Amino acid sequence: MAGLACAELLVEQGHEVQLFDKGRSPGGRMSSRRMETPAGIAIFDHGAQYFTARDPDFASAVNRWNAQGVVARWPDARNDAWVGVPAMNAIPRQMARSLNVTSGAHVRGIARGADGWHLACGDGNAGPFDALVIALPAEQAAPLLGLYCLDMARIAVGVPSTPCWVAMLTFAEPVAGPPVIHGQGIIVWAARNNAKPGRAGPEAWTIHATPEWTRAHLEETPQFVAGELSGAFLAASGTDRQPLAAIAHRWRFALSGRAGRDALWDSTSRLGVCGDWLIGPRVEAAWLSGRHLARMILSENASSLCDQAMARSSGMA
Repeated sequence: MAGLACAELLVEQGHEVQLFDKGRSPGGRMSSRRMETPAGIAIFDHGAQYFTARDPDFASAVNRWNAQGVVARWPDARNDAWVGVPAMNAIPRQMARSLNVTSGAHVRGIARGADGWHLACGDGNAGPFDALVIALPAEQAAPLLGLYCLDMARIAVGVPSTPCWVAMLTFAEPVAGPPVIHGQGIIVWAARNNAKPGRAGPEAWTIHATPEWTRAHLEETPQFVAGELSGAFLAASGTDRQPLAAIAHRWRFALSGRAGRDALWDSTSRLGVCGDWLIGPRVEAAWLSGRHLARMILSENASSLCDQAMARSSGMA
């Protein structure tokens, strides 16, 4: 979200922007997952469950997405909650449609030469780029930053993320009770995914473990975690139905910290950083951080930047 938001504004202002994403498609922690089950294909929002819009600029973007049919309100979570339609990743997919995105690109290293920034990406290299934006979780950004800007790296190191194990369960029949469960034993959150607007498919539940339980079982197998969280969910929901299928996913960097910055930008090296961990652990914060960084680049003020994105801009040298 941060990288896409940064790139959008830069492109609007006439710059060339190229984004590199390790994932198969845009989304990050707003991604969705498909599971084939005996009852059909189930789709889970296994990262961010919903978002809110408090900032006027972000609210305007949400209203635009609403008009495009890619978001809807979800009052079961809270009165001001929004979700992507038909899945959370509909929003980053919509944003990426007009951008130059290379998916499945694992950036292994960065280097700055006389002609600009270069990336070690997959089996080859990319560049040169006039400016480089890193929009990654703090733990992944720090090693890249350490070679070129110790101040930025120190900020990233000081803002660790909270991990989260997530289980995804499908059932042959609906599970009785409310569509959202909060704070029950080792479950911090559970939601009936197919109860969200625009969803279809079989009964599908996403269960997030508490940070304490996740840390204690961080290196367990997905099979073990799926079994433990399935049992906890059956107890919390009071159902005796057994899931048709259960899988688990580990988010090592699930919930960001808060560095108290909007974005980071060094006009000398033309290196910037953006992400929710600079402002706070919210979808809106990621979007705002990306936009702040784009404005800093555009104005050449020293203070902010964006995602797994590289910006190669006409006239930015």
